[in-house]
Amino acid sequence: MMGKVVCKMPIHYHLNILQRYRRYSVIASVIKNANVGELTEVKGWVKNLRVQKEVVFADLSDGSCAKKLQIVIPKRLKADNLTYGSSVHIIGKLSKSPRGQLELTAEDVNVLGQCVVLDGYPFNPRTTHPPEYIRQYLHLRSRTNYISAILRIRNAVTKHIHNFFTSNNYLYIHTPILTSNDCEGAGEVFKVLPDNKATIKAMRQQDKSDDDVYFGTKTFLTVSGQLHLEAMCRGLGNVYTLGPTFRAENSRSRLHLSEFYMLEAELAFCDSLEQLQNLIEDLLKYIFIETRNSNEDDLYLLDKEKKPPLWLDKNFVTLSYDEARNILEKKGLNTSEDGINKEQELALVEHCNGVPVFIIRWPKEQKSFYMKESQVDNTKVEALDLLAPITGEIVGGSLREDDYNKLKSKLPSDALNWYLELRKFGNIPTAGFGLGLERLLQVLCNVPNIKDTLPFPRWPHNCDM
Repeated sequence: MMGKVVCKMPIHYHLNILQRYRRYSVIASVIKNANVGELTEVKGWVKNLRVQKEVVFADLSDGSCAKKLQIVIPKRLKADNLTYGSSVHIIGKLSKSPRGQLELTAEDVNVLGQCVVLDGYPFNPRTTHPPEYIRQYLHLRSRTNYISAILRIRNAVTKHIHNFFTSNNYLYIHTPILTSNDCEGAGEVFKVLPDNKATIKAMRQQDKSDDDVYFGTKTFLTVSGQLHLEAMCRGLGNVYTLGPTFRAENSRSRLHLSEFYMLEAELAFCDSLEQLQNLIEDLLKYIFIETRNSNEDDLYLLDKEKKPPLWLDKNFVTLSYDEARNILEKKGLNTSEDGINKEQELALVEHCNGVPVFIIRWPKEQKSFYMKESQVDNTKVEALDLLAPITGEIVGGSLREDDYNKLKSKLPSDALNWYLELRKFGNIPTAGFGLGLERLLQVLCNVPNIKDTLPFPRWPHNCDM
């Protein structure tokens, strides 16, 4: 009988793999390890040049961290095409300057790609360009300190999200981007059809139909993966997803995008809003604390005061919808049948001294069909919105209606009979939430406009690149 085969990786395996495809050191690693006297090879972009009598000083960045590595280049090695913005390959020895700053004295300089600033390059050295200006150059804006810091933080936040859910035994589910349901029922969906008219014509002839023949039913870009997560939750337990979602809203505000990333989670065997609130609060505090530890320099670049949020060591506030409305009315901000608007959301956060606030138990007519009816007041549902500084609403969630007959009476379409059927076979109580990644980044990075929190923003009348 054959024994179990055990594959043991050598200790240096990961380092050896790196050396197979990368023959240089990233600047983040060079600065962190600071091996003075070591011959080092770096590649990156020149962020600043200072020409002295005998040497040229260049600040080099490769995007791996907020800090720049100072390069000391003897005049004899400076090429004419070595300019601000050019990409370079440099070999030299690490040393410390008289002020104790880590620097690399170049022994070989090779310009990989020149940058002729006067030929239309939009950014200038030692200049802070406003975000509105940078936004005009989506293909180049990763070169700016502002956007590169935000995108490094975005990368870190994504990693921390996965770490949080993995450590709490949630399964990561890839929910579909193409879907036949409008989860929120608001009609703000993008319809999907082949662009090739010949394909459509041929399929209609085959099916003898004028309907949407490619999939056989109307198909949209997803507005939420929630309903699919609910199906997975009833067989796998706690699950989550993080992926793109799409809303066809006619809004160009600082808080709206046509394509954005949504973190959604579904809790199995959850029958209380308090349990759902605790998960959301723990998640947000974990993300903020871990990101401040992992990306301190990036956060400092965005906010020189480097003050941690005042609420990290405080409990989030909880208000019922009726309590929130009474507070707003006392402030002269009367609510409407449509609920609480953005101005009122921010007023509630300010009322709570900047601490995020859960608004719970909303009027039934203001929320979606899948939310569980309150046993205390049948005009309300067991739903929550989490409001935060800068953005207002950042999370929406609820207990899910698990009563078959009540859900059946509210089901918006027969196309969702499969969703109703989940309540027939071994049903369990569940709850879940959706958190907009870009709005989270606005709060974390103190970024006023959501269009600066992702590489290529899409909004009405704008889908460049």
